[in-house]
Amino acid sequence: MQVHASCAARDGDGVLVLGPPGAGKSDMVLRLLDHGFVLVADDRVEIDGLWARPARDLAGLLEVRGLGILRLPHLPEALLRLAVTLRADPARLPAPARHAAPDLPLIAVDPAKPSAARVVALALDCALGRVTQIAGSFA
Repeated sequence: MQVHASCAARDGDGVLVLGPPGAGKSDMVLRLLDHGFVLVADDRVEIDGLWARPARDLAGLLEVRGLGILRLPHLPEALLRLAVTLRADPARLPAPARHAAPDLPLIAVDPAKPSAARVVALALDCALGRVTQIAGSFA
């Protein structure tokens, strides 16, 4: 199945970035690159089970608003571990949630916050069991 989303991965573990057009999906991926992530796909993500791949005609391309479309190093695929929806009003202490298809832990992040990319990186660590959470999405 193909979804309108972006995807980045760290050590092969993928994060599916979801949101309406203009929400900041590409910008979130750009910021994740500064946190040890690698581009998997931008704008359209092919999903097969829990595997994410770029749409063939968009592989390695990332739209950077104000600059243009760039060709960057990318992974041909990543195993999805987390879904992130971009919205301005995430809950302070959210209950655990799941994205239905594919079945992934789901968090909401305000893309305007300076900490947004770091929050996504920490959430991936929580989803992988590397960081223990006391209350919230993974508790």
